[in-house]
Amino acid sequence: MSATVVLLHGGDEVLLSNAVRDRVADLVGAGDRSLMVAELNEAAYLEGEEYEIAPLVDAAQTPPFLTSRRVVVGREMGRFSTIESLGPLLGYLENPLDTTDLVLVWEKGPALQRLGAVPKRLTEAVAAAGGEVVGAGVPRGRDGTAQWMDAQVAAAGLRLRPGAKRLLADHLGEDLSRLPAVLTTLASAYGPDRALEADDVAPFIGEAGSVPPWELTDAVESGNIADALGKLRRMLHAGGRNEMQVLSTLYNHHHRLLRLDGADAADDKEAAELLGIKGSTFPARKALRQTRKLGSKRVARSIELLAQADLDLRGATAIPPEAVLEVLVARLTQLNR
Repeated sequence: MSATVVLLHGGDEVLLSNAVRDRVADLVGAGDRSLMVAELNEAAYLEGEEYEIAPLVDAAQTPPFLTSRRVVVGREMGRFSTIESLGPLLGYLENPLDTTDLVLVWEKGPALQRLGAVPKRLTEAVAAAGGEVVGAGVPRGRDGTAQWMDAQVAAAGLRLRPGAKRLLADHLGEDLSRLPAVLTTLASAYGPDRALEADDVAPFIGEAGSVPPWELTDAVESGNIADALGKLRRMLHAGGRNEMQVLSTLYNHHHRLLRLDGADAADDKEAAELLGIKGSTFPARKALRQTRKLGSKRVARSIELLAQADLDLRGATAIPPEAVLEVLVARLTQLNR
């Protein structure tokens, strides 16, 4: 059997850890984990005052003892972001040991301030060794998220009615890393034989998760004040965003409308060019439609409201910051009615 090499990466720590756990479990199979698995982290790479990748390479080059294979897990690989620091590993990947399955995890260790992008040379070396580069996070976009959720539900052996799926998606919002745990609980409670309705799922989903910024701006544009305030509170509480971050989201959205107001953009392509949007013109089309819907007076009024809220958040009023944003969101939403 040839060596398995896999590089796992992703922005969500929970989903990435789950992916590492599952991949290692698959590689170990019915074997003895205590004999087969060697896991190294940032602390193991520290030699003197420098971080070196040599301990990971040494572990990968070590033959198995009392087992037929050995699984070496390199955690917190974000420490090695340069070609120089990766050199010994890149050399190893040119001729990996047949009896070693190597799992590399691109993540930040506790002593690293910032996680950089996965180096291209590393992904190329993994691919050249016949390995995989696997993104463990949730795909971007609604379609990608929906497909990912369907795959998670299927992997859990569950059947969910459309209403139950919608409830999970709406309730978890951006906190989709909670989904595997919820599905595990549902599988234990109901098993695979029953198609679950929303009422079956509701008791198991816990507190509402955060929502992405576009859900707040969409709710504002809908004219539904209750929905917009609900999205605001989820961003502040479940999402952990501070008031100035939320204000920035609202300002950036309405500043686009201001830039398009009176610009006479004929279509979404011209609007995208004016806004400097590359790629899909969908955001520009939405902004252009919303600008035309509001008209110049209400676009100007929205900027006035945002400017006042900015002053209030910086101490111009004694009103609590969350209340300032609630008033702002209610007034912006009212403009869309």
